[in-house]
Amino acid sequence: MDTVKTIKEVREYIKQWRRQGLSVALVPTMGYLHDGHKSLVERASKENHRVIVSIFVNPTQFGPNEDLDTYPRDLEHDKKVCESAGASLIFNPEPSEMYFDDRCTNVEVEGLTNGLCGAKRPGHFSGVCTVVSKLFNIVTPDRAYFGEKDAQQLAVIKRMVRDLSFDIEIVGCPIVREKDGLAKSSRNIYLSKEERQEALSLNRSLRRAKKRLKDGERDTNIIKKAIEEEINKETLSKIDYIEIINSEDLKPVEKIEKTVLIAIAVFIGKTRLIDNFTFEMEEK
Repeated sequence: MDTVKTIKEVREYIKQWRRQGLSVALVPTMGYLHDGHKSLVERASKENHRVIVSIFVNPTQFGPNEDLDTYPRDLEHDKKVCESAGASLIFNPEPSEMYFDDRCTNVEVEGLTNGLCGAKRPGHFSGVCTVVSKLFNIVTPDRAYFGEKDAQQLAVIKRMVRDLSFDIEIVGCPIVREKDGLAKSSRNIYLSKEERQEALSLNRSLRRAKKRLKDGERDTNIIKKAIEEEINKETLSKIDYIEIINSEDLKPVEKIEKTVLIAIAVFIGKTRLIDNFTFEMEEK
């Protein structure tokens, strides 16, 4: 497994692999890889001949007061994770390799980015869609793999691929959790011991909501209240949003009549964490 820094080098590898008739997968990441990322690479390596993992802390998806400068980075650790998971190549560019100083082109997906994290992080999804589009054009993968923890991101990427006619299959992969239920996240490292314990309220609140749904509750306000009550038991937690939305168009629903996404974002101290689950209605 090699690591390259330039677009030209990536394209040379792609040309060689394509001449051999090999399929190519892309796993886009910002690095500081954990078992969730590893699961994406492992699946990609099972379903494709070659796997490229991009490791790039993308500046355009961070807001002015967000954690771009402090976002955790550990390339040597990431290399070990990628190699053990079956990656073929790491693409680790500098921002100057990905963006021209005078660039004036951005990719926007309207509608699906209005709520959830899109409402709370203005410009975030423009940055995501722009960098992912660039990666798709650089790598030209057959398949690209994304985690379901970032549910809105996955939905937005799927819509962008459809609307812009990218010839790429987007594969969503299940959330990977710690043994105690906390969703794996690179930002978990920010949590103090006390905050780490409080962060368990996210998964606990979603389990509570899931039980209410399985018991037949369909009023979204009641489900949201159950989530809110569980999270508010903790003293260091501040709810950013609790949303129950249509899993396809991401629009809020008042009564659950079809498959929905239950998504939450919570500040634990200064660290913003997200979690979600999809509730599938049984067909009558």
